[in-house]
Amino acid sequence: MPENGTIDIVVNAFTPREVREGQTGFDSAFMSQIRMPVEMRDGVTIEDYLKKMDAAGIERSLLIAVRAGDRAWKGSFEIPYLQISDYCEAYPDRFSGLAGVDPTRGIEQLRELDFAVKELGFVGAHFYPHWFRMPPDSPLCYPIYSRCEELDIPIMMQVGQNLVYQKEVRLPSVARPILLDQVALDFPNLKLIGIHIGVPWTDEMIAMAWKHENVFIGIDAYAPKHLPASLKHYMNTYGSHKVMFGTDWPVIDPERAVQEIDDHGFRETAKGQFMRQNAIDLFKLSK
Repeated sequence: MPENGTIDIVVNAFTPREVREGQTGFDSAFMSQIRMPVEMRDGVTIEDYLKKMDAAGIERSLLIAVRAGDRAWKGSFEIPYLQISDYCEAYPDRFSGLAGVDPTRGIEQLRELDFAVKELGFVGAHFYPHWFRMPPDSPLCYPIYSRCEELDIPIMMQVGQNLVYQKEVRLPSVARPILLDQVALDFPNLKLIGIHIGVPWTDEMIAMAWKHENVFIGIDAYAPKHLPASLKHYMNTYGSHKVMFGTDWPVIDPERAVQEIDDHGFRETAKGQFMRQNAIDLFKLSK
């Protein structure tokens, strides 16, 4: 296991079990669009994924117990909290869990979030606005934000555009980064992470992180060699403490991602922050 290695804050469980049980949310057309190698489309075992982590120098991955869409809608899916907890319990030094949230479940979701954090040891929450056709500043989200603040955990969410993950389920892009502004104003102590860099509104995401003390950026889902110049400058200078590395595995291969970060030639002090230390501090991983 790599010591003092990278922390990957956005990782999807993608073993043969999740593929077999329809817990990935995407179809073969999407796998072709992101150029996923044919040999891995039936899933990658946890053991083989750990080998990828080792080769990339990734010490810990945060696994998402995804909740994607109202349970009554076609195409919606979820990965149970206990399923992710099993992976974390099997490899406690390598994985930590993130609790996917569903704002349509009301008090049930709040109770389950408490359980995930207090009983399962999950270190944060995760929200997919587009799967619920629900912008981040929706009133239905506010009880979840309040509970995350009470639990003192960060919540991450996909901002920017989303793609067509399933041919028959076309989801709107409802989460421009600027919509985090009101949330951050209403919950100034809540740790908010905009993941997927906010494409095509990355500069908006940078503006939100610069404006608000507790708004951060996750640089996952896009190959690092394609990071916008403004984001690279932010990461390397005045925003190095506000950015965290992620892959959105299996969308981006971890070995490729780490290598392409290295190829940019970031300052070592900045790279140490966004590849490791910021995530340790925000998710309290040193505990």
